[in-house]
Amino acid sequence: MHKPLLSGAIALALGSAALPALAQSAGDWTVGVGVHAVDPKSDNGRLANGTLKVDIDRDIKPSVTFEYFVRDNLGVEVLAAWPFEHDINIAGLGRVGSTRQLPPTVSLQYHFNGQGRISPFVGAGINYTAFFSEDTTGALAGSKLKLDDSWGLAAHAGIDFAVGQRGAIRVDARWIDIDSDVALDGAKLGTVAIDPIVYGAAYVMKF
Repeated sequence: MHKPLLSGAIALALGSAALPALAQSAGDWTVGVGVHAVDPKSDNGRLANGTLKVDIDRDIKPSVTFEYFVRDNLGVEVLAAWPFEHDINIAGLGRVGSTRQLPPTVSLQYHFNGQGRISPFVGAGINYTAFFSEDTTGALAGSKLKLDDSWGLAAHAGIDFAVGQRGAIRVDARWIDIDSDVALDGAKLGTVAIDPIVYGAAYVMKF
């Protein structure tokens, strides 16, 4: 995580240490508003029978979460965000295109120490990533690039630092399984494994 983002979250958490906790009870709703980075893994695979090594870069955008507590400390969360945009690079050719994507994710997650000022949580769920607005440039300029949408598993972990009775600063990270079949001018080139870590911070409000 960027150092300023993490430092700010820690400072706010320490400043709230003497305040009441954010309780997480059955029937509660929370909304989180923050900023997250989608950071693909370093090796995104090879296309065209292994001849083209692909690298997909990261992007940072505003994010929002909605969570409903079905039981005390047990919630169902939906992640949404402003569309992320990623440059696509091929070894030896440089930047050859870009794509935008939306990665809505639904997770079931358990919050430990739900009555405390510091509440870690873990979760698991399913992700659907929709790719759109693909573009080409450089060596592939003028060609039509297509990335198929992806379904995959997701894991989530983080810590909530209570700020009063109805708010918290959240620092969290997810791993998402995102694999997309790639086609160029209608010809299938293979599959890219994006599999990003999604990390960031948010302010969470209880209703």
